[in-house]
Amino acid sequence: MTTDSPTPDTGAELLPIATPARTRAALRTLIRPDRGLALTGLGILVGATVVGLLVQPLLGRIVDIVADGRPAGDLTLPVVLLVAVAVVQGLTTMLGLTRIAHLGETVLARLRERFVERALNLPADRLERAGAGDLTARVTGDVARVAEAVRSALPEMARSVLAILLTLGALALLDVRFLLAALLAVPVQLLTARWYVRRALTLYADQRVANGAQQQQLLETIGGAVTVRGHRLEEQHTERSAGRSRKAVDFTMRSVNLVLGFYGRLHIAEYIGLAAVLIAGFWLVRDGAVSIGTATAAALYFHSLFGPVNAALVLLDDAQSAAAGLARLVGVTDLAEQPEAGKPEAGKPTAGKPEVGKPEAGKAAPASVPRQRIASSEAAVTVHAVSHAYGPGRPVLHEVSLTLEPGEHVALVGTSGAGKSTLARIVAGVQQPTAGTVTSPGGEGSAPAGAGEHPVVLVTQEVHVFTGTLAEDLRLARPEATDADLRAALATVHALDWAEALPDGLATVVGEGGHRLDPARAQQLALARLVLADPALAVLDEATAEAGSAGARVLERSAEAALDGRTALVVAHRLTQAVAADRVVVLEAGRVVESGPHDELRDADGPYAALWRAWSGSRTAAPHP
Repeated sequence: MTTDSPTPDTGAELLPIATPARTRAALRTLIRPDRGLALTGLGILVGATVVGLLVQPLLGRIVDIVADGRPAGDLTLPVVLLVAVAVVQGLTTMLGLTRIAHLGETVLARLRERFVERALNLPADRLERAGAGDLTARVTGDVARVAEAVRSALPEMARSVLAILLTLGALALLDVRFLLAALLAVPVQLLTARWYVRRALTLYADQRVANGAQQQQLLETIGGAVTVRGHRLEEQHTERSAGRSRKAVDFTMRSVNLVLGFYGRLHIAEYIGLAAVLIAGFWLVRDGAVSIGTATAAALYFHSLFGPVNAALVLLDDAQSAAAGLARLVGVTDLAEQPEAGKPEAGKPTAGKPEVGKPEAGKAAPASVPRQRIASSEAAVTVHAVSHAYGPGRPVLHEVSLTLEPGEHVALVGTSGAGKSTLARIVAGVQQPTAGTVTSPGGEGSAPAGAGEHPVVLVTQEVHVFTGTLAEDLRLARPEATDADLRAALATVHALDWAEALPDGLATVVGEGGHRLDPARAQQLALARLVLADPALAVLDEATAEAGSAGARVLERSAEAALDGRTALVVAHRLTQAVAADRVVVLEAGRVVESGPHDELRDADGPYAALWRAWSGSRTAAPHP
């Protein structure tokens, strides 16, 4: 179960936060595979703590020997035992903490993997509504906070709690009245913990949200710097960034004041408890109920509680902060498992879920061999009465119905804002419609003969070049591909010449810190991955828009070659793509207003004809069939 997170003044609909009960359940699920490791580590720490509790009685024994005026030789045994206790406790503590740390790192790795996996499968429109800052803050700040708690707070908390419980038991063995005296500090400590926890959880959650809003504003300002300067909005954006930064700083200062108050209350509890134990020892020694050494051991026991009690209570700071971060991470993983509003119910056919701009691995036929168009009596894709809105009063698509026959190339055209990209992403399966259904090879659970393992691949104009060698980047689509397969895919999209001309050929490092690829070459790389994935359905969303005029002609040839032999839906950035398509579908204000071959629509004097005249009239040599 999750709850909606507080929405900052960004207008964003932030990703949800899991409830405390759901967070605890998720944590149990993460630990369950390593229960044996957890129990072993805990058992070793119990043994180490029990051995360590022998120190105070041994010191008390030394006090009694000195007080009774016994020979110095009587000190030999307790001193040797003290050394042995120190060695054994040190070794067992190290072993126990190592096992607990191993458990923490394993659970942390499992949490990270699950978070990344689920985050990548979130609907694109849901991420857009939340904004990049919210997800960035969770994947960086929240993961780091949980990691820090796992690496330091978890082992120390386990050790401290064990030390507290066993030390209190040891006080009771000396004399139950020592335990009662020590427990006078407990009410103050419990009230302090309650006071802190009630304020900390909300404060740290709000602090995470404020940090996310701050990151979102910085991302928007830096990412849109050219637009900001062009419209002279520097002052407004600077003030907005400063305002959100001040809000984040305010939450930070509130958390500092909370911690200072927390420590002050703990010192009062220590004073009350130690004074009570010393007074109890004085009365018991005076009455002959215990020896001076026993009273000394009791005082040392309580004094030894300062460290673990303070550590346990202070670690509440890390625990609450980590709990807030964990709740935000679990909120994302749960969101990926829950149907979005308007998402088709389980069992209903829908399109597959490829990654934008990165085809998933699939087994392809040799790319150098021309494929035949798929022949089947069943439609490859059926879009039935699909509607979509990005929020109340923001409809984008209105009951769109569309059928793509196997092997057919369909071009989507229309003015900006007509809903072309939204429809393309819905067909590709990366976005769920508000209403209606999409049936595709992936949704049906089968693909026409000759298709790869991944039935749908989406390539957009925003292509990411991953850091690594060119060969590694290509093998993201098909890890088992040989170098010959990679060269064949590059040759198919007319990219082999420049790829082999790179300093180290396929072994050239590209991406961040490596050889820079211009937009046209980066897009050809994405198209080569599409060839390697060999999907039954390919969706291209303005995949040539980032290149200039000359680059666009090259990319159009590359895209045509990559789409050969497969069903394709192409959002046409240039109408030359519509000319080459088997059919053109025209969208206006989220509705299909025309559908048919280029020649037929051009001569029909309808919306497409108007688009064609406007587009071709601005060129000295308009392409004409």
